[in-house]
Amino acid sequence: QVQLVESGGGLVQPGGSLRLSCAASGIISSIFSMGWYRQAPGKQRELVAGITSASSTNFLDSVKGRFTASRDNNKNTVYLQMNSLKSEDTAVYYCHAFIGGYDYWGQGTQVTVSS
Repeated sequence: QVQLVESGGGLVQPGGSLRLSCAASGIISSIFSMGWYRQAPGKQRELVAGITSASSTNFLDSVKGRFTASRDNNKNTVYLQMNSLKSEDTAVYYCHAFIGGYDYWGQGTQVTVSS
């Protein structure tokens, strides 16, 4: 069974940085797409960054130039490096994987940007 476990969230001041990690287990192939979503209170979940098996990435417009995404296929792990964080980045961040026609989600990790 596929499991996704996120880590790295927390409280950071505006302008600060955080790095989120998502480790996938139970996967027998590294050929799958992954992504990071976020959901702020009262708002819909939105795609923040997607990364293909070939490490091609796409980003939400509001995070372009501030966030980067990468993956280590040997570890089945994806990362989201978040720099120059703003208060509007505050949300629960979820890891997502699309494998064999199925969607898998992590439990979410809280990111709070506040002074």
